[in-house]
Order: sequence, then structure tokens, then C-alpha cells
Amino acid sequence: MYIEKHDLQHTEHIKAKLDSFLSHDFQSVADVESWLKDISDFYDELREALDGHYIDFQAHNEDTEAKEKFEHDQKEIEPLIKVYTAKLDQKLMDSPYKEELDASKYERLLRSKENALNLFREENVALEIKEDGLATQYFALTGGLSVDWNGEEKTIPELFPLLEDPDREIRKAAFDKIFIALETVEDDLQQIMSELMELRKKKAENSGLDNYRDYMFKKYERFDYTPEDCKQLAASIREHVVPVAKKLDEQKKQELGVETLRPYDGKAVPADRTPLKPFSNRDELVSKTSKALGNLDPRFQELIDVMNEKGMLDLETRKNKSPGGFCTPLPVSELSFIFMNASQTHDDMLTLFHEMGHCIHNDLDGHWPLSYDRDTPMESSELASMTMELISMDQWDHFYSTKEIKQAKLDVLRGIVGFLPSGIRVDEFQHWMYENPDHTKEERMEKFSEISQELSSGVVDWSGYEDARKKEWLFILHIFEVPFYYVEYVIAQLGALQMYKQYKEDPEGTMDRYKQALSLGNTKSLYEVYEAAGIRFDFSPEMIQELMVFIQAEIAELEAMTV
Repeated sequence: MYIEKHDLQHTEHIKAKLDSFLSHDFQSVADVESWLKDISDFYDELREALDGHYIDFQAHNEDTEAKEKFEHDQKEIEPLIKVYTAKLDQKLMDSPYKEELDASKYERLLRSKENALNLFREENVALEIKEDGLATQYFALTGGLSVDWNGEEKTIPELFPLLEDPDREIRKAAFDKIFIALETVEDDLQQIMSELMELRKKKAENSGLDNYRDYMFKKYERFDYTPEDCKQLAASIREHVVPVAKKLDEQKKQELGVETLRPYDGKAVPADRTPLKPFSNRDELVSKTSKALGNLDPRFQELIDVMNEKGMLDLETRKNKSPGGFCTPLPVSELSFIFMNASQTHDDMLTLFHEMGHCIHNDLDGHWPLSYDRDTPMESSELASMTMELISMDQWDHFYSTKEIKQAKLDVLRGIVGFLPSGIRVDEFQHWMYENPDHTKEERMEKFSEISQELSSGVVDWSGYEDARKKEWLFILHIFEVPFYYVEYVIAQLGALQMYKQYKEDPEGTMDRYKQALSLGNTKSLYEVYEAAGIRFDFSPEMIQELMVFIQAEIAELEAMTV
């Protein structure tokens, strides 16, 4: 599945190779460039093996060998790479040939190296080993959750389709089971979060920063926007999106014929409809997605077909498999790996298109020789995937009848309106957590509930489920594993809506701009990447208001269709 060019158990071999880079004597600027390329190639080889072990563990939490390899990587290899990366960065910055490097090619890389050096503290490496270990515990606990459903053991992802069932009692029972299962590990997850808070607070202090939020903005190299911009984004969503969400929730209540909407009604279909089921099994999902992608671009179809042939698609849910989904680039194999938990729902189909957007991005920027130039910021990575979700809508005849397509499109567009407040609350919650790092578990729970209420439509009645509302964030793996990675989804969703708007007017031109933007990788700023895509890196109140007008018009047009 993935290529291991180095045995990561032989730590001394890895160290010796890194020492050889460190002791290299530069003779010219061309020599520096060659050295950078050699390091990049070696890191690509290490990264593929490390990510391969990560995939193995996420796929089989109970596999002792997979867990041991993954934990060895966390405790031995990752720390080694961090320490040597700082030393190699310093060697580059101290080189007299640094000033001779072509600024048009290396300016962004040099800025990144300087930022990383300013942030790096060797004492943080030991803290990060503990941090990684706690994230591993999180996955083991959540991946092992299962419930009894009518005498049959089901994983949590297997219950999600039941939340769409027309029978309200079934939806309620599934919702209750999910949170009852969560209660069995809740104390452990809360303890993990409390320990992570302490570690992360210490890391920020070691780096001379006021809080961990500021640390992560530097870590993620968010040079194009600030924490204050994120807070303004949240305020704009409250002003321009929440009222639209309220209108759609009121409409949902009428569709379902209920007096009040309950937490388990969000994805429900009316009694005269059956839930969308775009595929019956894994192979059918892959086959239909392949044909749809082929209509967009032959290379896209070739990509998923090769990935399928080479075992790069782990799509189905099972016990002791971590929740969620991701796409991991494998630079040596020159392919990507997709991990997800499909259970035959519309969201699963959409998830595969989303992850294929990442794969296409990795394919299009794979020509850059240095890994830095391929390591795209998450705001452009998620633009690739979320745009693919929306432009795939023209290909849904592979999955649905005309009547079903209308409903599926409505579900997606209405879902975007619901997602924007839901997504920004995760970001707001994390800003609060790390601005107030000494909070208690109880304060944490109350704050999440408070933010959720502020960003909700106010239509859903949570009475009797107040505890569930406080605990929802425990299912959000990003908060545990990749803190502050969530606002990117919100920002990219606004970009993807702009892409979809222009795609409706000019499909061929939009596809060309999409591919051009993705091919830039990390060689340009977010403003320049979005500009290449024909859109604006802009999450101002005016932009959000404009997009809400557009999406409401799209919804109204679909609702008026007769099929």
C-alpha cells in the first residue's frame, strides 16, 4: 500500500543520515539548492513511512503491532525530525549563500524557516511526545465505541444513517444510543483534554507567547489573516447566516409535520420519503464516483481507479477503526490514501468527493520538487475538496433519479447554511479555551453549550438534551489531534460557494481555473491562490451577505422545480 524506504525501527540510521546533512559544507548557492532538494527527498521518504504507520493504526486500533509502530514513531522518529529540522533550518539561515537564493523561488520557504526557528524550543519536543500519546488514546477510545441495536453490534458511524429515518422513534433511539456510548468514555476524554490544555499552555509559555492560540497561528503559518479576523468572521455569520438557518429550520419543521424540532430531527426525511441511498456497497460507491469524476476530467477518473487498484481506499466503517475521514499524500508512491467510515448515506458519497478533491490537489501540485512547495495551507487544501463537493453535483445522475437529485442538492445547499454556524462555533470554542487555559471541565462544557446556543437558529428544542449539547465537541477529533484546524473549513466553504457560482456560469473556464489554482501548491499566498481560482480570499460581512443571497436563490430555484 505504501512504500517504506527506511526501517524506522533503526533510529540510528535515520540520525546518521540527518547528521550527514548537518555536516555538509556548502560550496555555492547551487550546492545549497541541491542540499535542500536532498533533504526534501529524504523527508518525503520518512513522511510516507510515518503516514503509512498512522494509517495502519487508524484503520485497526486494536492491532498491537500497528500501535507499537505508531507509538515508536511518535516517541522516537517524530521528535528526532523536529530537533534536526531546527538544526538544519539554522544551518540554512546562517549560510552566506542564503542571500543568493532566487527570491522568486525561495522567499516563502525562507520566511517559513525563520518563523519555525523563532517558534522552536527543544523542551517542547518532549511535551509533543506526550501530546501525541494523548491523541492516540483519544482515537483508541472513540474508535472502540459500539452499541447494541436490536441484538446487533453497531459502530457509531453505523448509527448515523438511522438519524435520517422517517420514523421519529428510530431517530430518537439512535441519537440516545450515540450519547449513551459517549458517556462510557466521557470522563477519559475530558481527562485527556485537561492534560492537553496543560501541555499546550506550557508549549506557548516556552516559546514566549501569551497563549497557545497565538502559538498555533504561527505554527500553521497563518500569515494572511489574524485571530481578530476569525472573530469578525464569527460575528458576520451570526448576522448574515444564522437568520437564513432559522428560516430553513422553520421550513424543516413544516416538512416533517412536527410542532417542535428536536436534536435528532436535523437530518430526518419526511414520512413520505425514504432517505437518500446513493450506493449499496463499497465497490458501487467507487465505481459511480469514478464515472462522475471522469466526466469532469479524465485524469480525475484515472486517479481514483489507480488508487483503488493499489489499495489506497479504506472506505467502510468497522469496529476498532477510528472515526472521521482524511486524505494523506504519499509522496514516494505519488498517490494519496483515503480513509473514511462509509455507511451508505448521501454524506458518505459527498465525503468521497471531498477527499478526492484533496487527492486531485496532491496530484496537481506534485510537480514541485521541494516538499515545502507541496505542503499547501489548509485554507487552499479545503478549497480544493469543498469545491469538488459542489461541482460534483452535475454528475449526481450516476447516483440518483431526477427527483432524488433535486432533494440531494437541496440537502447540500441547506446543509451549507447549517454548517457555517456549526463550523465557526468550533473555532470560537477553541479561541475561548486557549485564551482561558485555566478553565475547569465544567466551565468548558458550559462554554461550548453557550456558543452553540448563540450560533443556533433557536428553532431546535434541546430540552432534556442539555447534557448532549454540552458534550457534542467530544466527537470532534480536530480539537484533540489538530487544534485550531476547523476555521479553514468555514473559510474554504465560502470560497467553494464562489467557485460554484462561477461554475454555473462557466463550467469549462472554472475547471481550468480550479486546476490552475491547485497546481500552485504552496508557492503563492492564499490571496494569489484564490485569485488564480477566479475568486476572492475574502470573508468580510459583505461577501458572506452576497453568498447568502446567492444560496437562497439557488434553493428557491430548486424548490420550484417540478420533477
